[in-house]
Order: sequence, then C-alpha cells, then structure tokens
Amino acid sequence: MLFGISSDQIGFIFRGAGWTLALSLMGFAGGLLVGLPIALALSRGGRLLQAVGGAYVKLVQGIPLPVIMFLCYFGISIAGFDLPSLVAAGLAMTAYASAYLGEIWKGCIAAVPRTQWEAAECLALRPMQRAMHVILPQAVRIAVAPTVGFLVQIVKNSSYAVVIGFFDLTYSARVVNNSTFKPFAVFTLAALLYFAICYPLSSLAHRLERRLARR
Repeated sequence: MLFGISSDQIGFIFRGAGWTLALSLMGFAGGLLVGLPIALALSRGGRLLQAVGGAYVKLVQGIPLPVIMFLCYFGISIAGFDLPSLVAAGLAMTAYASAYLGEIWKGCIAAVPRTQWEAAECLALRPMQRAMHVILPQAVRIAVAPTVGFLVQIVKNSSYAVVIGFFDLTYSARVVNNSTFKPFAVFTLAALLYFAICYPLSSLAHRLERRLARR
C-alpha cells in the first residue's frame, strides 16, 4: 500500500501511462507524415497548395482538441465505421500534431538562408532535388529542438483522449480515484508520471536549442 493505494492499483495507473506513451507516439508519427507535406506546401508550394495547407492549419488550430476527438470517434461511426478509441484518438492526435508541426517546420524552412536556395539553383537542380538535398537537411537541424519541445505538448494533450473513453494515464487515475476516494494521492502519482515522461523531453529540447545557438 502507498498512501492508501494498493500495488495492483498502482500497476493499473502505470499501464495507463504506457498507453499514454503509445498514443503520443502514434500522434507524433502521424504528425511527421502529414506535417512535412503541409510545411512544404506552405513554404514553397503554389498558391493553391498554400491556400489548402493554410486552410487545414487554421481549421485544426481553431478547433479544441477534445472536439476533434469527438469528431473522429463519433463522426466516423456515423459513416458506418466502428473505430476503437485508440484509432480515433490517434487520428485526432495526428491532425492536431500535423497542423502545429507543419507551421513549426514552415518557419524552419524559411530560416534557411536565401543564398542556399540560390546556390542550389546555380547547380541546375530540380525543385524537388533542391528541397531534398540542400534545404531540408539544413532545416532539419533547425527543427530538431522545437520539434522535441512540441512532443511534450503532444504527451500532455493526449490526456484529452479521456473524453472518448480511451484508457490512458488520466483515465486510469480517474478509475482508481473513484474506487479509493483519495484524489490527492492518486492524481499526485499521475502528475509525477507525466513529469517523468515530459521533463527529459523538455531538458533535451533546451540542450538542443543551446547547442544550435552556439553554432
């Protein structure tokens, strides 16, 4: 027993923390896949691509994440698809992460000096070759620190998945609290677990930012 919480209940909360990590990784991976094309469309695309990418970013950023969770879970169900809460939460986190990562990476691409674009043009490289071989490798170095920092936000905001009944750290803590009626002990443990996940990521982001500033 720890502050009135049994070892089984503590293990239950730790299992919820494991699913929080799984959902966060799903959202981050999906954000990487969808966010990069958005960043390229916003930074180097034509007017149509910029308009579509900009509309997507504004739409997702203008809707609270819990509402996106509801739309993915219940909206797709209305269309006849019975999605597990993990899949619906993963789709919502992908939409959320891709919109913000797209804007972060757009700024990182814009931060590459104009002379690098001009040098790539002088080498007679095609637009895709310029992006893949000259611009993106430099933008990636700039983007590492803010991307790692945003991963912290993904982990914390994954707690909104509780609104669709997804079993994560917040959900497991709430279940244990309902059976023990010890909210301070239960949610202190949950807070410590969130801190244990997020603090190393925050520290890594700060170290990367300092290293980039020195360079």
